[in-house]
Amino acid sequence: MTASATFDPGPNAGFVGVKGGRSGLNTPALVLDVDALDRNIARMARFARTTGVNVRPHSKGSKSLAIVRRQIAAGAIGVCCTTIGEAEVMAAGGIANILITSPIVSPPMVARLLALNESSDGLIVVVDDVRNVDALAGAIGGNGKPLGVLVEVDVGQGRTGVVGDDNVVALIRRVVATPQLTYRGIQAYYGHLQHVPTVAERLKVTEPKITQLRQLLGRLRDEGLAPEICTGSGTGTFETDAAAGIFTEFQAGSYPFMDREYVEIERGDADDVGFEPALFVQATVVNASRPGFVVVNAGYKSFATEGGPPVVARPDLPGATYKLMGDEHGGVTFDPGKGQVALGQTIEFLTPHCDPTINLYDRYHCVRGDTLVDIWPVDGRGR
Repeated sequence: MTASATFDPGPNAGFVGVKGGRSGLNTPALVLDVDALDRNIARMARFARTTGVNVRPHSKGSKSLAIVRRQIAAGAIGVCCTTIGEAEVMAAGGIANILITSPIVSPPMVARLLALNESSDGLIVVVDDVRNVDALAGAIGGNGKPLGVLVEVDVGQGRTGVVGDDNVVALIRRVVATPQLTYRGIQAYYGHLQHVPTVAERLKVTEPKITQLRQLLGRLRDEGLAPEICTGSGTGTFETDAAAGIFTEFQAGSYPFMDREYVEIERGDADDVGFEPALFVQATVVNASRPGFVVVNAGYKSFATEGGPPVVARPDLPGATYKLMGDEHGGVTFDPGKGQVALGQTIEFLTPHCDPTINLYDRYHCVRGDTLVDIWPVDGRGR
């Protein structure tokens, strides 16, 4: 196994290396096509080299040291984490240049942040409130290691971030005047626009955000506050964001996996990037007593449900649909004239939303073709 000696590979360990073992796993199981994963990582790395924009992939989805190490080996400059817990896991695994993309404000979490800053190289955290800036400075005191910060700009998501250019400038000036903090730049992420279905529609809704950021960056340059880093973007907008020429790095996180939400949106001119589905949930048929309908052992506890229903990926069942039928059960309706499914057979589903689906599992079951080749931990699960 790739993981440490303390990792429990679970009941499927005996299938590793067994030809055809993929189709006989104990289920529900999170299945990762390693070859597709590596192709996706290589394609993003190639795009980044071509456009001159760095990749700092988000790990809130993968929560996996094995995957992050592959991304860094391909050229990523570091990694993003949403929580202090995720960042602690990454740092403990030897990952440097971590960006925590959400403010850390409570005293116990600030204490953990500063402890992590002392032991980790290149740590950065976002701030969006002067009270947080002052609290961080006070906690660091006169002898602590300075902490790198980005000022987050609200570009319409309405979640975190500073609203209004004047307020952004004022907060940056406060950071610059605070010796315990090191101003590194700005974060501007419009996550609410990543799944807009067509390229034309995405351009229409992102262009005002790009204009807003371009004007802000011009003002920051004029006032001597030009950022070293302008970070944001995602799997849905990185192509058009690269063309805008304002981001120094992308935070895309879902591209290694390509869940249903991203597979179904239209890509742009750089469609040769060609990301492909790599992540699936495998379930077992536990009831096949009705024509054209089977029940599998994967329900609410196996899929994140806010992204719509999962899609049958394997075997080929044209037009098949899935419906939730309880915590541990789901129903698959299909045309028996186009395919058959037997009791005890496994079915693999494309995940609706990869990030929260991954967080439901302890392990990735890594496959190449029909062979289970390794089992990796979901290192940051629950963190």
